[in-house]
Amino acid sequence: QTQTAECLIIGELTCDKLLVVLNKTDLIPEDKRADKIAKVRKKISMTLSKTKFKNAEIISCSAAEKEGVENLISIISNSVVIGPRDFSGDFVFSVDHCFGVKGQGTVLTGTCLSGCIGLNDTVKISNTKLEKKIKSIQVFRKSVDKLYQGDRAGICVAQFDPKLIERGLVYTGSVVKTVYAVIIDINKVAYYKGSITTKMKYHVSIGHETVLAKITFFKTEEGSSEAPFNMNHNYLYQDTYSEGDRGFALLQFEHPVLCVEDSMVIISRLDMDINTPACRLAFYGRLRHIYTSQDYSDNQLSDLRIFKYKEREGQVERMNDEYTVIGKDLFKKETDIDLFSHLAVNLSTGELGKIEGSFGQSGKFKVYVQDGLSEKTKLLLASKKKKGKDNVDVGVVPEKVMINLKFKRYTFDKKKQMLQ
Repeated sequence: QTQTAECLIIGELTCDKLLVVLNKTDLIPEDKRADKIAKVRKKISMTLSKTKFKNAEIISCSAAEKEGVENLISIISNSVVIGPRDFSGDFVFSVDHCFGVKGQGTVLTGTCLSGCIGLNDTVKISNTKLEKKIKSIQVFRKSVDKLYQGDRAGICVAQFDPKLIERGLVYTGSVVKTVYAVIIDINKVAYYKGSITTKMKYHVSIGHETVLAKITFFKTEEGSSEAPFNMNHNYLYQDTYSEGDRGFALLQFEHPVLCVEDSMVIISRLDMDINTPACRLAFYGRLRHIYTSQDYSDNQLSDLRIFKYKEREGQVERMNDEYTVIGKDLFKKETDIDLFSHLAVNLSTGELGKIEGSFGQSGKFKVYVQDGLSEKTKLLLASKKKKGKDNVDVGVVPEKVMINLKFKRYTFDKKKQMLQ
């Protein structure tokens, strides 16, 4: 099923170990139980063989008959690894449930993600702009004075309506940011078969929230190294993300979200029909830059150096002198040609020139060729009399010489400058 497959993908993104438990085996008739469990175990093994969990243990148990429970407890105990804990820095507590206790206050249950906190310390509650003092802390129903990174706990605060938050963050300091847009690195989910296109809207899951966002894809310039994102580097705009590129994405949210720096982000197409056998998870990544100002698009986005290659082609109308030609068909009549002055152009005959400015009012322009036109080009542009019927001159027909203009334009540059 789609949801089961997606859960496996999320598991691959968020953890390194998996234990598969086939429970309620007592519901299978005893004479068929062993064969049924063997078939299910084989089927699951085949499914996991294509994932990082190909060596995961698969066990069966029945709580009702107390069969396999001790084995399950033993495997879990031996598999748990307590990693290094850092109690310094700001306190961040991920809330997954909130409820009131009469005569006590409001209890928020969850996991401490970083730092530590103690009784009577003041914490901030996400999405409410409220600050509350901690009345009490319990870890597995035992009262404690301190809560540390990695602890699963309940914290009690007074005079707080539990309806104001179901899931969210409780924290100290400024580690939790309100962001309006972010930049992430991109890793495509292998099972996603749809195209990934700029300007489309995707569902972005970050922290406890899922919000729609408009996405702009970009990548490092051809030949550059796979360096981490750097605001001072130039990046090439992508209409469609291509797997294998060193890619990044700008996500512009429909409404601001709360997140912690370096958070994981999962991007999906949740508007797809859940009944179709297709993966809805498209790609994922981690935060590399955040925009915390509501006016970021006016004041900060122009610093993001994403560019597009542009190309135009016109032709030489005539030769003015051996260093100057008059061009046409490169610009529209209403174009301000002064914006293109001093940009380099290539003639199809090999010469390199620069646009000097407009010529007349019809979109024509002058091109200066510093090293002068070659004798071959002069011959191609030379006027030739063409005879019509009765040997009457019908006009001048020069050979075509094309003018090619290539330049860069930064996507978020309000001045729309052209660079080469």
